[in-house]
Formats: sequence, C-alpha cells, structure tokens
Amino acid sequence: MKKLFYYPLALLLLAALVGAADAAVIRVGHVLNPDHPWNVALVGLADDLSKATDGRVELKIFHSSQLGNEKDLIEGLTMGTIDGALVGGSSFQALDPKFGIEELPYAFATNEEAYKAFDGPLGAALFAILADKGVVGLSWWENGFRHISNNKHPIEKPADLVGIKIRVTPQKMRLDTFTALGASPMPIPFGELYSALQQGVVDAQENPLAIFVSNAFGEVQKYLSLTGHIWTSAVLCVNSDVWAKVSNSDKEAFLTLAAKWRDAERKMIRDADANLVATIRASGVTVSEVDKKPFRDAVQPVWKEFEPVFGAELMELLRAAQK
Repeated sequence: MKKLFYYPLALLLLAALVGAADAAVIRVGHVLNPDHPWNVALVGLADDLSKATDGRVELKIFHSSQLGNEKDLIEGLTMGTIDGALVGGSSFQALDPKFGIEELPYAFATNEEAYKAFDGPLGAALFAILADKGVVGLSWWENGFRHISNNKHPIEKPADLVGIKIRVTPQKMRLDTFTALGASPMPIPFGELYSALQQGVVDAQENPLAIFVSNAFGEVQKYLSLTGHIWTSAVLCVNSDVWAKVSNSDKEAFLTLAAKWRDAERKMIRDADANLVATIRASGVTVSEVDKKPFRDAVQPVWKEFEPVFGAELMELLRAAQK
C-alpha cells in the first residue's frame, strides 16, 4: 500500500520539478522610474503572462537602470547577458543608424501617425534589422512627444534657443537638430540630468511630459515649452536565444499580451499628457504653447542631411504613414 501511495506522489513531484526547470524567467530592464507608464505596463504584462502560461514564462522587471543604462541594455541584449528590455527605439542607432528615423524632427504631427508607421511596415522593417543582431522585437511602445524646458526664459520661437545649453542624448541627429535651432546641445547621461540642471551645467532639457514630472524636473526648471519636436518610441524586446527557449504557444500568448499592454501604455502616455500640463502649471512652472511651423522650417536641413542614411525604402514607409 505504501508503494502504491508513494509512486503517484513521486510522479507528481517529478512533474513539478520538470515544470519548474522548463519555466522561462526573463529579466527585463528599463531606465525609467517605477511610477512611469513603462514600468506600470510592464508589471501588468508580467502578471498577465504568468497567468496565461501557467507560470511557464515569468517576467522580472528591473526599473530605474538597475540593469544598466540603455547602452548597457542593448549591448547585453546582443551578447546574451541581458534577457529582455524596454528601450527607446532611437537608442538602437548604436546597432544600426536606420533606427534614428524616428528622430527626424517633426516627423509626426499626431500619435496616430506614429502608431501607423511603427505598427505597420516601417516597424516591421526595423524589427527585421534587430533580428539580424540577435534581438527579437515584440512590440513598439511609446515615450511620447518631447518638449523643451529651461531656466532662462520662455522658448516660443527658434531664436529663443540661441545660447541655451541643452542636454540631449548623444545621437548626431539630435545634436544637429538643436544646433540648427540655435541652441548649444550637450550630451549628458540621463542619470546625471537632474543634478546637471540643478548645478547649472546645462540650462535646458527636452523630454516627454511624463518624464518631466516623474523625475521632478519642475523643481529645477522654470519654463516649459510645448514644442512637440520629436515623437519617441520604445521597443519591448528579448534576446533571440531567450526567445528560442519559449514554446510556440507561449510565444503567441506573449505577443498577444505585449500588444495589449502596448496599447494600455500608449493610453497612459496620452492621458497623462492631457492632464500633466495643468499639474506642471500648478507646480509653478511657466508653460508656453508654440507655433511649430518656424521650428519645422528651421530643421529642414537636418532632413536633407539624414534622409540618405535611412534610404529611400524606409523614407517611403515613413511618408506613407504621414498621409
């Protein structure tokens, strides 16, 4: 009787151990704060995915650069030392300059134009480039439109940027964009930005509103101008070897839920942008609307310089989304 009892019990224990061994635990890093929509949506995705796969695929989320900055995350993804990440799309220029296409200033007038481009053929073409680098793109999330804040005076026209030291990411097109607008761009790591603004190393920065608020930049910036000069994406991705270990049925569940939480994260960004201006004004920051046409005209040389980098095919896909 004891043998009959222990045998099925042993089988159950063995099955549990096999299931645990087969479980894929994917560590996903990003650089933003825990209250930012990126992190909120990733936590929701992790919970849904665990339930949908009966625990076979577990996401562990690491916010606030715990696994490194975006350069570190991208290097780790290609080398296999990072399982997964949510990374600004343009940061992948380190792998291929074509990922800078979203950096073209004033490429998109609305969120919907950007979604059409990146959920469609343009996004698929860029994911194909990633695949050749050992990285699997799962879905295109959003960081929103970028706006300029500073400590000198309201920025309402390009001439107001003359002499302003502005922190930018180190990509050449971002540097060239603000040079064309008359500013003095300086590449500073994001983790050092608050102190750089506080200490006057730079006068200004440019980021989406959610980042402006979640990083308390209003404490060290007096003026915000709603320039909307660049729409920025975010790529949810995993290392290709990690992806290969996930079963086909669990991959399908992962992709479905990645799209669900992509849409939820985008809505968080849009809803936040609709409400954050009032919050920022209430904090004592002067908020200015701008006429975007003079800014758009001033950066046309940047388009002429960089269109050959992206090639006729990608530019055609971009312009199709704009229509």
